Amino acid sequence: MPPAVEQTFRAYGPSHLAALLATALVAAVMIWVARRGHGSAQRILEWIMAAALLVQWPVSYAFYVHTGTLTVDNQYPCHLCDLSALLGVVVLLTRKQFFCELLFFWGLAGTMQGMLTPALTTDFPSPRYFAFFLAHGGVVATALYGVLGLRRTPRAKAKWVAWGLINLYALVISGFNALTGANYGFLCRKPATASLYDLLGPWPWYIGAASLMALVIFILLDLPFVRGRGRASRGKR
Repeated sequence: MPPAVEQTFRAYGPSHLAALLATALVAAVMIWVARRGHGSAQRILEWIMAAALLVQWPVSYAFYVHTGTLTVDNQYPCHLCDLSALLGVVVLLTRKQFFCELLFFWGLAGTMQGMLTPALTTDFPSPRYFAFFLAHGGVVATALYGVLGLRRTPRAKAKWVAWGLINLYALVISGFNALTGANYGFLCRKPATASLYDLLGPWPWYIGAASLMALVIFILLDLPFVRGRGRASRGKR
């Protein structure tokens, strides 16, 4: 029998919409369980999500090896979404304020963009499809869970710290790209698939524009918490 032909992924097709819906449902369930105080169920969900975020990378790597598509651009977990997935594991295992804050901004400003404009070519039921949305959807769900479920409200300085660290990431990965010829963080060229980078001008100008756009998004993400922090501050006087 001839080998099965991989279906080409189509943005906002049925499989994409299903992944977006699944992410929203998982996030809602995790937040609801945490807020209802179901401690044992909450911990089980945290462990399941942490395992999903960990297993997605080996699945992707095995897919690249099996299909002969392993390259310098995908053999290391160095994209921002890869690091966000690892950060999500830390959030789920430690529940620490700093990690919840960082994932909230990185996950909703960066990984969410990957969910909405996926740099993906193979469709359901490819292992790469599942690995991609396990990583991106898992990060987004965990980011929302940390702030809304665990109630780790971002502090006023958190957005600035997150922005500083994302620029530090870009600086370090730019050096790594220069040494290896890779394109992690899409700092050397834009994704082959449609993305927000297409609106930000040519290289290298889109890198600076993306940094400023990230700051604007971070500030917008922080706005819902400003009033609550103000009330809490007045209450302590």
